[in-house]
Amino acid sequence: MQLIPEIESFLLCRTPDAWVQAALRNLDILLIDHANNEKKAAGAAFQFMFQYNDKPDLLNKMSRLAREELRHFEQVLGIIKKRGIPMANVGSARYAGALRKCVRNHNPYRLTDALVVGAFVEARSCERFAALVPHLDEDLAKFYSGLLKSEARHFQDYLKLAYLYGDQADIDAKVEEIREVERELIESPDEEFRFHSGVPVAA
Repeated sequence: MQLIPEIESFLLCRTPDAWVQAALRNLDILLIDHANNEKKAAGAAFQFMFQYNDKPDLLNKMSRLAREELRHFEQVLGIIKKRGIPMANVGSARYAGALRKCVRNHNPYRLTDALVVGAFVEARSCERFAALVPHLDEDLAKFYSGLLKSEARHFQDYLKLAYLYGDQADIDAKVEEIREVERELIESPDEEFRFHSGVPVAA
């Protein structure tokens, strides 16, 4: 599927085909981890709202984002139930934690860095949906195609907020720094298959 040019230029690499093939062999893990990620995304939006109660633009965007992520969580749960996939505890990928290590621990940089990380997570999610759709069954392909627009919008929201609350040159530099880290996470070998994992070594 065609990615929006803004996301294609934002990310340094596309998802390796080895990850796509692993995803097709592990659709149960993919869906469970996807549900977990939607829940975490809603939680992250709530966290922004509680930590930065003095920023109306952020509060408005994050409130809408949280509702949408929870709706996606419910939709993925419905797919899991419909397919008879037993729910299981699936550990987190290294991806988000590694990106968060790039976040500085003092404001205003803590806020803007976290927003940039959020933009990368949403951009990669969008790119992965696009990579998966041509290979999926009709129902799942239709669902993931429908998520592409919302994930792209979330990416744009995060990035716009970062530039709203930060210095452009500083944001540009942070994007370049995280871009390299993100590419390494996607292209390097990964012990476990997850929605945001690198190249699986045994999946």
